[in-house]
Amino acid sequence: MFDDIALRYDFLNHLLSFGIDHFWRRKAIKVVSETYKNPRILDVATGTGDLAIAALKLDPVHITGIDISQKMLESGNKKIRKRGLSGKIDLIPGDSENLPFSDNSFDVAMVAFGVRNFSDRLKGLSEMNRVLNEKGMAMVLEFSKPDRFPFRQIYYFYFKTMLPVIGRLFSRNRVAYSYLPDSVMQFPDNERFMALMQSAGFYNVSHKKLTGGIACIYTGFKSPKQ
Repeated sequence: MFDDIALRYDFLNHLLSFGIDHFWRRKAIKVVSETYKNPRILDVATGTGDLAIAALKLDPVHITGIDISQKMLESGNKKIRKRGLSGKIDLIPGDSENLPFSDNSFDVAMVAFGVRNFSDRLKGLSEMNRVLNEKGMAMVLEFSKPDRFPFRQIYYFYFKTMLPVIGRLFSRNRVAYSYLPDSVMQFPDNERFMALMQSAGFYNVSHKKLTGGIACIYTGFKSPKQ
């Protein structure tokens, strides 16, 4: 599915979010910057590398992005080469639930809008924990569900009714943009996701709501005892 929509993925992300996705990524990177400068970063489910590119503001030693979609990686690597960023960012094939890295390899492990797609979220988060250095930081940017009237009702109407139609029109994929709202509705957000991060071995877990609760930034740290 992700291979099929890779060519139009960036365009549709920006269109369907009215460009707010740029703001969300900047906010997420700012949260990381409050703890880390010059980190080694792993970007899980990197897609076309937008979060990895945004993370250059941290002046990282290096960023490694992984994804299971070869077409997404091709689009991302093309974008990185065009911007002359190949020395700072590598995008490679990889499975989020079986990360191809040694223990204690990174200072920061991050993922934007990808945890929903893990077949085993606990295993994926546990793998992120494993590859982090002692006291390393995990940052997850993910969709959530607003709970205040009338914003909740307006959001649900757009997300469930209009977004799939617009997505299908531009991507010509009948499945992908119906999958998106379905996956968000089923995602265990807010306190439930924080509890999942704690189960994966993270401590000092917190979250920050964005744009009325449409998205959330979750952070947690690897225990120094691990």
